[in-house]
Amino acid sequence: MIPAPAAPGANAPQARSGPARVLPGAGRAAWLLVRRLGLLALLLAVVFAAIEVLPGDAADATSERGESAADMVARRAALGLDRPVAERFWTWMTGLPVGDLGRTAHGQPVTSVLAGPFPNTLLLGTLALVLSISGALALGSWATLRPGGRVDRTVAATATAAFALPEFVVSVALLLLLSRWTGWLPAVTLTGADGAPASWDMLVLPLLSLAIPQIGWNTRIVRGALADQAALPHVQAAVLDGLARRRILLHHMLPGALPAVAVSTATSAGMLLGGAVVVETLFNYPGIGAVLAGAVADRDTPLVAGVVAATGAAVSTLLLLADLIRDRILGAHR
Repeated sequence: MIPAPAAPGANAPQARSGPARVLPGAGRAAWLLVRRLGLLALLLAVVFAAIEVLPGDAADATSERGESAADMVARRAALGLDRPVAERFWTWMTGLPVGDLGRTAHGQPVTSVLAGPFPNTLLLGTLALVLSISGALALGSWATLRPGGRVDRTVAATATAAFALPEFVVSVALLLLLSRWTGWLPAVTLTGADGAPASWDMLVLPLLSLAIPQIGWNTRIVRGALADQAALPHVQAAVLDGLARRRILLHHMLPGALPAVAVSTATSAGMLLGGAVVVETLFNYPGIGAVLAGAVADRDTPLVAGVVAATGAAVSTLLLLADLIRDRILGAHR
């Protein structure tokens, strides 16, 4: 049987408080959308301010040897660096709704620079997210079927250890184990004519490096949500009726755990995109990691902001969907 946990309710999804709680249907979705867009705009403002306080500017970083002071003044004017940062931010934001992300410090459209690497990052992040959630559901469910036993304790300890490891530590360990010592997988990613990885096996090490910490994180969320479900009266009634453990898990516990899993999935998406910057750099993966690193080195504010806007829009969309799914499921159970 699946006994109730000793301290239920720690991870159970709860209805949010505040004014958005009473908004029905489309009004609730509109409120969530406005809030996500406001947070994204605030994040972009922070990006502009952070690049501004770094030593040097884009004109210095992209200058060529032998340029005169007059050349530098002309370059700063061409890049708009002679204007206040607030004015430059407002000009950049006004182009955002129509997809104009400005131009890089080298004069290229930001959208053109991101057109190739960003789909590669989305591919890697999507595969890592699918692997993370499916692995977490499998491990969390397996541990739930054997509460308090050896499997449950092993899964809990392994998940905690996996989540505690930073992506670069996992990357180095996988490089040593699966590439240098065994030679099973390539250590770096080579790019094909289309700008994507040249072969599928070049995806494996970056994929595992991103997914392993998130499997640990999501396994803990799934296990906690299922433990809370095990304490509910209808689950206890199913146990007393003698239903099979797997049937109780699939039909009585997993549906109630979906709101927590949905929010965890959206949170993982943000963590994966953040971790991708480190992992892509280590494995020479043709994604936005290298683009972002170069943009920061060049003090290229429009390009850095473009990367943040693209990834922020993807994460905000997932968070919005997670909120709507969570509200729908919770509403159905009220």
